[in-house]
Amino acid sequence: MSGDGKGWANPGPAGLVALAVACFTFYYILFGYEAYGFTSPAGALPLLGCWLLGGFVIQVIVGVIELMEGNTTGGNVFTVFSAFFMLAGGLEFFVKYFAAANKWSIPLNTIVDGYAWAALAIFIVLWTPAYFKGTSILSTALIILDVGVVCVCLMDLKLMDKATGDPIAAYCFLATGILALYLSSAIVLNTAFGKSILPITGPWSK
Repeated sequence: MSGDGKGWANPGPAGLVALAVACFTFYYILFGYEAYGFTSPAGALPLLGCWLLGGFVIQVIVGVIELMEGNTTGGNVFTVFSAFFMLAGGLEFFVKYFAAANKWSIPLNTIVDGYAWAALAIFIVLWTPAYFKGTSILSTALIILDVGVVCVCLMDLKLMDKATGDPIAAYCFLATGILALYLSSAIVLNTAFGKSILPITGPWSK
């Protein structure tokens, strides 16, 4: 991540918080709603769309700053996340909600989502090793996120049933969100106090 004191301040913590919000809410949509007695998460879809659009604003800013600072990995990852996980994802939740609420005569063909998620799953899996040179906290978070994204892809392609995929993806997203919040807090607190308040682990690869 950027923030070496020679240019822009490190925007990574804000991007990680946006990621955590998305991951926590995905957990609820996939699995957590049952704990509150709901039989379906459909009523939460437009609200989730609003939260993801907020995350889009943060992550596109983070991505641009990271690219301006010369961070190829972080800049491109946050830019892709902002466009597809946040903006496209948020808009899709609105579309799916209104399609169900208004009983559209032409059903949505969500298989196309599976193909989009397939591209995103391939990208995130192949790019994950680039983070092995950073803190292992982020490396671990991304590997867990990889599993969740692959599960969503397989479910949308009808290659995995929801009874199996939803809990796996949900807990992967929840774990990713927790690690993202820890790392964002560590970066901010350690930078503010000029010392290690929350420890940040070393890289897996140098």
